Amino acid sequence: MNKLPLHITNGGILTKYLIELEVVGEKITWQEMLCEGPTQEIVHTDEFIALRSTFLNDLYNVELDLDKVKVALEQLSHPERYSEIVLWFEYDLFCHINMLAVINMLLQKKINLPIYLVCSGRIPGSKTLKGLSELSSEQLLNHYQDKVKLTSEDLDIATTVWGIYCGKDHNLLKPFIVKQSSFKYLSNCLKAHLERFPDSIDGLNVLERNILKIVRDNTIKSKHHLLGYALNYQGYYGYGDMQLERLIKKLSIFISQEEDLLTLNRSGHEALLGQHNFSTEIDNNMIFGGVNKFDFQFNKKLNKLVKTVINVH
Repeated sequence: MNKLPLHITNGGILTKYLIELEVVGEKITWQEMLCEGPTQEIVHTDEFIALRSTFLNDLYNVELDLDKVKVALEQLSHPERYSEIVLWFEYDLFCHINMLAVINMLLQKKINLPIYLVCSGRIPGSKTLKGLSELSSEQLLNHYQDKVKLTSEDLDIATTVWGIYCGKDHNLLKPFIVKQSSFKYLSNCLKAHLERFPDSIDGLNVLERNILKIVRDNTIKSKHHLLGYALNYQGYYGYGDMQLERLIKKLSIFISQEEDLLTLNRSGHEALLGQHNFSTEIDNNMIFGGVNKFDFQFNKKLNKLVKTVINVH
């Protein structure tokens, strides 16, 4: 029997696209958002799945489809069926954290197959970064043809970065911002991750500040209108509707809503001017891997995370 590639994709839309394009090989869709919530270094143990199920249910009222998890794990239990593994993940933080987890899971399962990466982002002739499912069929197939084989050094980086993300000291990620690897967008994603922590001056992270600037600088008619802007102008984060809706909701303390117009209130303007640190007023109850968001703030001058003052002992 001829062995076929195993494709692990970043979502159901892309999986369907690959099937339509008749890309040869079995497909697994990775249905997770590990850029938010608690994680563990050993991926997909029963404890890990229970941890993620509780987080997704409590914060987003989403049920983890355990049947799909079991099917995917069953496919990975028979590596002898495959010639290689192809990872399809994009340029953003959402995808990169998931990709790191997948690579670690493959290594933890001692799957000894070539691992390739298909990653989209900058496209010739386009001013904006593109996701894989946004590419034309010709562009996507060209990306597949030009897939990058991950080296042992790449795999070591993925293992180390995932371990740090699951740990307590995310400043240890800083050296990997300048380290060369086949993950050409990893640097951008790691910088974006550190800036997800509250700024030491105003208590807002980059995404929160960006949303307030959108309200300040544009005619925004509703929260749904604001969501569309936030989705399109979020840089390297790759957050989905649910995540950004949650951010917008907790920023309501800065926003006034008239019949058909959102505007910043006084606190919103003060936050953008850095006149007050609002970290205690904002709901910062979020865990990134092994760290609680509220425990650290990002100091731009030092270019690193520092302990939140009320948590310094």
